[in-house]
Amino acid sequence: MERPLRIKAKKARVLHTKKKLLKLKRKEELSHNIRYIGKVPVDIVMDRDFVRVKPTDSLAALISLLRDEESSAVVVDDSGRLVGFVTMKDILHLFAPPRHHSVVGLSLLKRYSINRATSVGDVMVTRPITVRSGDTLGHAIEVMLESGKHHLPVVDDENRVVGLLEVKDIIRLIRLVSL
Repeated sequence: MERPLRIKAKKARVLHTKKKLLKLKRKEELSHNIRYIGKVPVDIVMDRDFVRVKPTDSLAALISLLRDEESSAVVVDDSGRLVGFVTMKDILHLFAPPRHHSVVGLSLLKRYSINRATSVGDVMVTRPITVRSGDTLGHAIEVMLESGKHHLPVVDDENRVVGLLEVKDIIRLIRLVSL
């Protein structure tokens, strides 16, 4: 009776050891893939289909464009050069109630005078943090982590917008290489 129990215990140890080895191998592969992700060029992962608006466009028009997965817009001039950036969070700031300790000033009055004529130029970030199309994802991830930004316009050498890199694009790639 003892012998079958010893055999079962031995088989269980072997099976447990094999599982451990498989986990270690998988962890090693995943680690290699994640190191590889940092070397991938931004232009392979970036989204080329994104919302573009002009500074003179109305805020209402911008809001109507932010649907489905779209949560930001690149503000460009007539030649496609970056002049600003707007996220849903920037728009939400317009509607935040004043704090009890706020001093009423010109900026606060301007915030509450929003109407249908308010333009994108009134709410956009005028000097957004960007990455270049030739940069690596490792660099872009560092920029995102340091700045706290989840969306980065991707520009070429002439500051024309060629894409938009979002955290979800990077996570999608990580998901693909970790399968």
